[in-house]
Amino acid sequence: MTTALLLLLASTITGLATGLFFRVWTLLLVSPATAILAAAVLQTSGFGFWTGIPIIVGCLLAGQLAYLAGTFHVHRGKLSMQDEIDGEPGEHGHRHIDEENE
Repeated sequence: MTTALLLLLASTITGLATGLFFRVWTLLLVSPATAILAAAVLQTSGFGFWTGIPIIVGCLLAGQLAYLAGTFHVHRGKLSMQDEIDGEPGEHGHRHIDEENE
């Protein structure tokens, strides 16, 4: 049981670090590496095939959710619905469009 919890914790930390420092394409490398590492650790710890599958899926899910949390934390000021509601351009909006039309 301790092995499974440590794998979930490691996957969460890896997903959070990936979300804070890298782009989404990094998950193409991190997710398979997490699954292979978790499978190897579970196999050496004596877990069976059918017992290890839910743990590996949980590790992948924890990593993905932690990635989303890290990404939302990094971009928290840029994800405002208020920019769309009041019609004002946001931080990434196009400014000085009126001058281009003259």
